[in-house]
Amino acid sequence: MAMDTSPRTFRFLPADILTSGYRVVGKIMATTTGVIGMLNDSTHSDMEVHDARMARLHMPTKLVDHFEIVRLMKRQIFALCMARREDLGPHALTRGGYSSINEYPARITTQMFEIEGTLEIPGRFDFAALMNDGARVFIPVFNATLTAILIPNLRIESPGMLLNREQIDLLALIGQRVKEEK
Repeated sequence: MAMDTSPRTFRFLPADILTSGYRVVGKIMATTTGVIGMLNDSTHSDMEVHDARMARLHMPTKLVDHFEIVRLMKRQIFALCMARREDLGPHALTRGGYSSINEYPARITTQMFEIEGTLEIPGRFDFAALMNDGARVFIPVFNATLTAILIPNLRIESPGMLLNREQIDLLALIGQRVKEEK
């Protein structure tokens, strides 16, 4: 998409993107709908990361390469971490249009990562609705900590993270953790 022909206002936001094999750190172009609007846009299956630095997951701090632009397929993204919660997008989008929400601290796992953070959901928690209903593929998790399962030195803390719900293996609410008997 050429920036000079688009009627929208774009801004570059720093992002940390994790796939099954790589960590890509760079800037993504977002409109007024924020990153959540861009990632959940079903008319585009790909995205671009500008000034992108790539590292393999097993060596997350060792730079593999640096490109002006890296292109990714959205369906292959496990998580996208932002430096600020506000960069995810407007409250109406991140909260699904609801003004009254409940917070659910949760542990979420994928094939590669464990994530602990807070889900903000209107009404009661409904796993089936969260995973299957609506057009949003990427769901927001706030105050999140992501750790690679086989590489514990890969740890990312993010005030706002988007998870690909199609990559989620399990979700457990922290409030439902079994308390040990003494």
